[in-house]
Amino acid sequence: MIAALYVETDGAYFNLAGIDPWDIRRDARTYPGPWPVVAHPPCQRWGRYWHGAPRKPHQFRLGTDEGCFASALTAVRNFGGVIEHPKDSHAWRYFGLATPPSSGGWVKADAFGGWTCCVWQGHYGHFAGKATWLYVVTMGSDGFLFDDPILPELTWGPSDSGPTQEMVERYGYEKARRVGRMALVGGKDKTRIRNSTPPEFRDLPISMARSASPKNSFSQPAKESK
Repeated sequence: MIAALYVETDGAYFNLAGIDPWDIRRDARTYPGPWPVVAHPPCQRWGRYWHGAPRKPHQFRLGTDEGCFASALTAVRNFGGVIEHPKDSHAWRYFGLATPPSSGGWVKADAFGGWTCCVWQGHYGHFAGKATWLYVVTMGSDGFLFDDPILPELTWGPSDSGPTQEMVERYGYEKARRVGRMALVGGKDKTRIRNSTPPEFRDLPISMARSASPKNSFSQPAKESK
């Protein structure tokens, strides 16, 4: 079993065998274990406009996400699994995680056995490229961290997120290239498309989480010796 935390109601992680989805109604901050997790904590207060919209800056304080990222980090360190956040998330610096190179590849993230990388979801079916940082912790069946875990070789480097032919024909190449794909998606679908997780990419963190111990964690009491 894999617990999918902070996911969209009826979204990509629902109705999947072996996946226990935690949407806003269940409050993933209260996740007690014991299963490894795939966590998508809210990113609004960690991104480029963490302080608010450009026309109304400094409405918010950095990282005021009601403890969502902190609880996701605790869950991954206790039970194993993956956190997904947008590239350049301020949460990495705030929580002392190493910044992964944009060119790709896994690097050690911290002293808690975590590893991190940068990957573009455009290689896995996303419309707009969507550069993403991953934080991963894997454990053995005894609940102890792997010192040198086997991590997947992903498709590294930026994906093609330039203008489509339809956009070039409609707006001209210069404007289409300047504003990017997502800026040319209008209406209510814009946010949905940007936030969506393609099935091919969704399956990557799920497969990584499955390598973590399903039942053991550092939060469990040690067994008494006989």
